[in-house]
Amino acid sequence: MPISIWCILVAAILPILSAYPAKLSKEFDNSNPRDPNYWREGFRRRAQAAQANGFEAFPLFAVSIIIAIGQGGAPHWIDQLAVLFILLRLIYVFCYWTNRATPRSIAWGAAFLSCVGIFTSPLWS
Repeated sequence: MPISIWCILVAAILPILSAYPAKLSKEFDNSNPRDPNYWREGFRRRAQAAQANGFEAFPLFAVSIIIAIGQGGAPHWIDQLAVLFILLRLIYVFCYWTNRATPRSIAWGAAFLSCVGIFTSPLWS
């Protein structure tokens, strides 16, 4: 199975892991995990936002992989760009956690462009 397919699984799990550290607090109420007051500020808010953005980014990434493979893109390029996407998303989450807006935006943009590269890879690879 191509590395890019495994990256789809990683990209699906990454949003869940993005918010996990914020749930380690004793104040977290698992019987009411979506309590807006819990996620209102600071690290918790940023972790929740990173999770939401991860779920938003996932469909384009997964569809890009499926389209690229189905339309005959070069597997080597698809795999490399998929790994790049995952690495950039990890940087993105770290930047969100640590409140670094500019590097976070750069990581987001580069990850988006990697999806565009994957999607269009059948045209140029």
